[in-house]
Amino acid sequence: MIKNIINNLKPSSTLLINEESKKLEKKGKKIFKFGFGQSPFDIPEDIVEELKNNAHQNKYLPMQGLRELRSTIAKYMSKEKNYEYDADQIIIGPGSKELMFLLHILFDGDVILPAPSWVSYAPQALIGRNKVHWIQTKRQNNWFPTSQQIENIILKNNKKNYLLFINSPNNPSGQVCENLSEISSLTKKYNLIILSDEIYSELSFEKNFQSISNYCPEKTIISTGISKWCGAGGWRLGFFIIPKSLKKINEKIKVLASETFSSVSAPVQYAVISAYKNDHRDYIKKSKDILKNVGEYVYDNLKSNNVLISKPKGGFYLMPEFTNKIFSSSQEMCKIILRDTGVALLPGSDFGFSKKKLITRLSFTDFDGVNFMKNYDKNGISLNSINSFASNIVEGTKRLKEWSEST
Repeated sequence: MIKNIINNLKPSSTLLINEESKKLEKKGKKIFKFGFGQSPFDIPEDIVEELKNNAHQNKYLPMQGLRELRSTIAKYMSKEKNYEYDADQIIIGPGSKELMFLLHILFDGDVILPAPSWVSYAPQALIGRNKVHWIQTKRQNNWFPTSQQIENIILKNNKKNYLLFINSPNNPSGQVCENLSEISSLTKKYNLIILSDEIYSELSFEKNFQSISNYCPEKTIISTGISKWCGAGGWRLGFFIIPKSLKKINEKIKVLASETFSSVSAPVQYAVISAYKNDHRDYIKKSKDILKNVGEYVYDNLKSNNVLISKPKGGFYLMPEFTNKIFSSSQEMCKIILRDTGVALLPGSDFGFSKKKLITRLSFTDFDGVNFMKNYDKNGISLNSINSFASNIVEGTKRLKEWSEST
């Protein structure tokens, strides 16, 4: 059964677009890498220094994670969420993606996914042999489900266990969820657990980021890590915070972890203590300001009668929809856009939308974040700095706009 599921899984369009991009680059074509979401900024220097200082750490660490790291994270997150967490509620993994996979494996119930959702949620659920219920969302609801849509699924069999994924700020839409209170009320009525994927929470452009854990902490598993806000995707460290009321899930994940990744890299764990102990508010503020301004530049220059698009509210992404084009699928359209303009986008069908819906994910991180941040200290952010340090964004957006206006 599992092998059949795996055999039927297809490579993601991320890989396909990257492969096609490389082929075109070899032929001399300029490619604008708007398909891949990765922080453009360097890791803060104090954290890098700690990695160097701990390169000698060569012993296996506890499977759940280094105690000092978990305690430091618990203190940080307790302050951020205004809710008391302790080290025993935290599990360190080789990226939050791996921990989500283990959750899918152990969860006994159905999974509820909003469309759009991050590309790996559904394949992981299928491997875990969990039935997936997709909810088609709307632009006017910031691309998040209503509580009624969620309840309609649950009422079909309210004796089942359900796991709902909420990712805010969202990949791929760049929007934040604004009906958290209504959604959280369902956890009090039904066997509903929420996985709150908050990997972009530190990069919310809103002043006061709200987590659904603020409304139902006892039914919310928080998933986050250092890949986005800290620019450390390649270090592969994420973590879960599991409420005490879900202790059984905590125990089962630890059992699965002991049989899979065993423990996360020791030098990385020691180094990441400084990520949550030291003050990085200035680094985060600069990162957010730059991303917000670059994202809004793309938004302002793309929006038109031909392109429906929402202003980004956090993270790395926009989700343009092309209304005047005729293609058999969003995947076909992305191939044509890449061929005609050199702009690499991901098709909306990868994120749960119908193939016929001509919507895409655009990542606005193809720019020189290192020098942009250095310049920020001297001159702040201006159109001139965007032109200087985000020239790929400027040119790629121009080409995409021209393509959208062509007939």
